[in-house]
Amino acid sequence: MLLGRYGNIMIDLTFFKGKNIFVTGHTGFKGSWLCKILIDLGANVTGYSLKPNTFQSLFEITEIENKMNSVIGDIRDLKKLKIAFDEAKPEIVFHLAAQPIVRESYENPVYTYETNVMGTVNILECVRNSDTVKSFLNVTTDKVYKNMELNRGYKEDEFLDGHDPYSNSKSCSELVTHSYKTSFLKAKDVRVSTARAGNVIGGGDFAKDRIIPDCVRAAKAKKTIFVRNPNSIRPFQYVLEPIFAYLMIAERQYEDESYSGYYNVGPDDEDCITTGKLTDLFCKYWGENLKWNSGFVDGPAEANFLKLDCSKIKKTFNWQPTWNVEKAVEKTVEFAKTENKINCMDKQINEFILDSNGLENYYGRKDAKKIVC
Repeated sequence: MLLGRYGNIMIDLTFFKGKNIFVTGHTGFKGSWLCKILIDLGANVTGYSLKPNTFQSLFEITEIENKMNSVIGDIRDLKKLKIAFDEAKPEIVFHLAAQPIVRESYENPVYTYETNVMGTVNILECVRNSDTVKSFLNVTTDKVYKNMELNRGYKEDEFLDGHDPYSNSKSCSELVTHSYKTSFLKAKDVRVSTARAGNVIGGGDFAKDRIIPDCVRAAKAKKTIFVRNPNSIRPFQYVLEPIFAYLMIAERQYEDESYSGYYNVGPDDEDCITTGKLTDLFCKYWGENLKWNSGFVDGPAEANFLKLDCSKIKKTFNWQPTWNVEKAVEKTVEFAKTENKINCMDKQINEFILDSNGLENYYGRKDAKKIVC
């Protein structure tokens, strides 16, 4: 697999070669994609997470575990986490571990808060007591904001007050990060950011109560897709969009503290669409006369309208989304229908970078070198 410079946002992927990286939540959907890319870039990756909690797992299917130091543990267990952390001696930390499902948070609010809030405290304690960490990124969510159903995107300086236990716990995770940054980490010259990503879709997501995994399960069973809230608007984006943004933020703040901050990562406004429209696109690319239906489901309340204003990350890093929502759905279906998932990951990563003009820009430089993974 070939990887090069990622478009015009000035992220040099050679930067990660040989660096010690610690990833919490590495067995999850986004964690698996992140670890795959870091491994391909030659990083020394240690992951800390629970075992995958789905019947199928991207982490297991793609055999990522065989190419990294994978530690199975609970983010709530500070003692075990610190042992793994200290052994890894990381320079860069990506914190993805979380209980990420809104409906699950209503059923298990205590577990959700313990994982999402105290889990953040625990990983930051490890960073606080480390002499090696220089760059820390906490991956949160677009749902950290107090959602007033406004017909515009939320900006990074707006009020943090998620409504449901999941969203609220991630708001708390942001506040914990802010406190550790100002109280401890700034004095240690540890650069700290949080990334608030929109709704992420893509190959290898097998979670329950998410629209795309529900679509894939229904399609493979040749059943009609059931959509709970077809009129809800969300900022859908392919998984590689935030993953490369996380890499960009972690690298740039490592080299220059002024890039530390709080960033929304989401699609352009025209790609913030209803779940009904998203399901239409899924049916279009899946084919086989696939249909969907909707109806009221007695369950916890969820936001109807949610967008992100991503002008800050665009201005700061000259960042732009690469794939629109239709391309994101097309690639999700491609992954679901492809038998060799490892080859499909490689193919999609290369295509994503090519579509961002990454390889063209990188190989166009006189001092450029190909990374062969």
